[in-house]
Amino acid sequence: MSDTIERVKCLIIGSGPAGYTAAIYAARANMSPVLYQGTQPGGQLTTTNEVENFPGYPEGVTGPEMMMELQKQAERFEADVRDGWVTKVDFSADVHKVWVNGEKEIHADTVIISTGASAKYLGLDSEQKYLKLGGGVSACAVCDGFFYRNQEVVIVGAGDSACEEAHYLSKLCKKVTMLVRRDEFRASKIMAERVKNTENIEILFNTETDEVLGDGQVVHGVRVYNKETKEKHDVPATGFFVAIGHKPNTDIFKGFLDLDETGYIINVPGTAKTNIEGVFVSGDAADHVYRQAITAAGTGCMAALDAERYLASKDVNFEVATSTYN
Repeated sequence: MSDTIERVKCLIIGSGPAGYTAAIYAARANMSPVLYQGTQPGGQLTTTNEVENFPGYPEGVTGPEMMMELQKQAERFEADVRDGWVTKVDFSADVHKVWVNGEKEIHADTVIISTGASAKYLGLDSEQKYLKLGGGVSACAVCDGFFYRNQEVVIVGAGDSACEEAHYLSKLCKKVTMLVRRDEFRASKIMAERVKNTENIEILFNTETDEVLGDGQVVHGVRVYNKETKEKHDVPATGFFVAIGHKPNTDIFKGFLDLDETGYIINVPGTAKTNIEGVFVSGDAADHVYRQAITAAGTGCMAALDAERYLASKDVNFEVATSTYN
């Protein structure tokens, strides 16, 4: 065995609320966790300007600030937080093998997966511009809808999640305009009827987004076009919500872990366990329902506790730090 292979008791793949919480709990349990932050250190929350629904922040906090504080808390207990991302795994044997940046090989007694899921966007230049500016583009109505109280917003999507988010926004906003690409919803009948029967939701069928309009800082409207008539018109709005789905960041685990039809990792109900002993999952990599920072943090705690119990059952010596061996 090469002397470049590192042996660790607890390897955490990915950061964000789930990964950092797992690191805090694992470090306090003397599991000497090693955490690789991934391609987006801090996860999706680093793209959120204001977080007002996470307990303990009465004045709110920015997403990046919150993630930096979580990282510092994990490091306070000597969690080893590292740059880099996992590019390959092999969970076919008792030893869990992981490769970082395509080069470094790690053998881990336990692995906690916190790779999250990425929101799908339309890909328009104007959409990405205002997303990066934090000026009115969002993929989470529950997270950001509060900031658009008594305002007019636009939401794109046709599935159950889009209908649910449109209905949620209708309780906060003066008007919600829903853009549906086809002449019908993909959502279940009950969800479609709910938005159709909501007075302040206007549904534009056969309609796509042409451009997100703004003053260079914040959104003030959306230019849309009708696919049948080819006509374009502007819809006044201060918020533009995209609800066309999420993609779990789980491709490297295919062939080893059980995934559902959309790629989310399937966990044993009520636990963070996967179908592979010693491999656990937390956060949005397994959660296609709630997708909130607080629920991700909770499952990070669960994953660390499950990993601790697994190590105890295997009688792994908690006093031994990470090591390189041959």
